[in-house]
Amino acid sequence: MIIGIGSDLIDIRRVAQVIERHGDRFLERIFTAEERAKAARRAKNEKMLVATYAKRFAAKEACSKALGTGIRLGVWWRDMGVVNLPGGRPTMRLTGGALARLEKLTPPGLQARIDLSITDDWPLAQAFVVISAAAAAPS
Repeated sequence: MIIGIGSDLIDIRRVAQVIERHGDRFLERIFTAEERAKAARRAKNEKMLVATYAKRFAAKEACSKALGTGIRLGVWWRDMGVVNLPGGRPTMRLTGGALARLEKLTPPGLQARIDLSITDDWPLAQAFVVISAAAAAPS
């Protein structure tokens, strides 16, 4: 059962301007330490670094829409982090208010799953998030 869908499209150049203007203050306010470390490892050049951040920013926006709150009502930027599962598939790790909202949305006896698709094609980055709930896998 789908309990939330969100999407976002962002101009990578806007993210570049904000990073140029506010630097680490912006990055630390919006992105988790894990996201910042991954971006630093991935960056072969400045353009690639900014695209990495833009995709994650779009993912956070899409996730907040799927949660039905936007960035408010206790759901904040660093409560949502893009992570990769062991096979490489991206998903969102929620903490704080975002996790509390997810738990509130998930029907009793079911387990939430967050599917994420992110992409970029200069100058745009895009993200789609689908939050679904299903029976927990047997142990």
